[in-house]
Amino acid sequence: MMKLKRQNVRTLSLIVCTFTYLLVGAAIFDALESENEVKRRDHLLSEENMLRSRYNITDEDFNFLRRNVERTVSYYAGIQWKFSGAFYFALTVVTAIGYGHSTPQTTGGKIFCMFYALAGIPLCLVMFQSVGERLNIFITYALKQIRKCFKLHNQEVSETHVILVTTQLSSLVLSMGALMFSYYEGWRYLESFYYCFITLTTIGFGDYVALQKGEALQQDVKYVIFSIVFILFGLTVISAEMNLLVLRFLTMNTEDERRDELEAAVAAQNAIHLDGDVITSNGNVHVVSNAQERQTPGTQEYSEIVSVCSCSCYKWRSNREEDEQESKRRGTIFTTSGSKSNTNVHHDDSSEETDSFLQYHSKRNSL
Repeated sequence: MMKLKRQNVRTLSLIVCTFTYLLVGAAIFDALESENEVKRRDHLLSEENMLRSRYNITDEDFNFLRRNVERTVSYYAGIQWKFSGAFYFALTVVTAIGYGHSTPQTTGGKIFCMFYALAGIPLCLVMFQSVGERLNIFITYALKQIRKCFKLHNQEVSETHVILVTTQLSSLVLSMGALMFSYYEGWRYLESFYYCFITLTTIGFGDYVALQKGEALQQDVKYVIFSIVFILFGLTVISAEMNLLVLRFLTMNTEDERRDELEAAVAAQNAIHLDGDVITSNGNVHVVSNAQERQTPGTQEYSEIVSVCSCSCYKWRSNREEDEQESKRRGTIFTTSGSKSNTNVHHDDSSEETDSFLQYHSKRNSL
């Protein structure tokens, strides 16, 4: 059975770990949310039945009222499609956050949104990756200067050091952003931190959306600017950290590939090759004591046959002249890798095994 490479084993392990992670997450979410979901559903249905009985609303009127309320929720926050609101929506599109708080309603808006996202999302990803790389370079330079100031013996900065710094910077951005959104939106700190995390990881559930109270999109310019800067800077920091983690994984794969290439090169040097009637190992020429040479009929040149088979499946029959010539050259040692010595022998037409073996080696040499 062919041995799998380390990269393939790692890839298979990642696939198994990912599906295991999904199964564990599903089990935990089921345990945490399923019971609460049933309770909330029963509570909302009881309130719905109470309203129907109190105001004697038919099912048709109640469904119409429900759809109307769902559609007008976004308008309670003010006008969404003026320039400031449209800019905020465009930002959620190209960053793939997609809150869903407002969506295009016209046919032209839906078509333009698809083409806009098709070009904007790759552009935004490349931009964040490039800015994240510059941020990592700046962090590396800053760490080197700090080590020089403290006159540390080892002034080299590794990827692990940069990852730790970007992780702390990401935590700082999340914490400060949660504090500011808690102040502006009136959310609890945990809810604000949850919103910041869902936003900067581009999950974008839409259950918590900033700038949706008191017509903030048109009235509070400072808050709008802070929200946009928070999203852009936060995504840059997260991208810098993700770039380092991905680069670390790719480096591990590259190291494994180089190790495999080195092992293959060493194995190739230690391998034994059969060149005609000479066995070579590590570039050295070794003696073949059982070499048999047969003359090709009708020619003056000679072909050399080497038997390296340890079994007795081939029985060579030779005449008296061959035995005499073999005894004369039995002490000869072939020490030259570039040239080979040839001796004159007679052809034994009566040996079918010899002819088949000659045909096999002639085909092998031609390949």
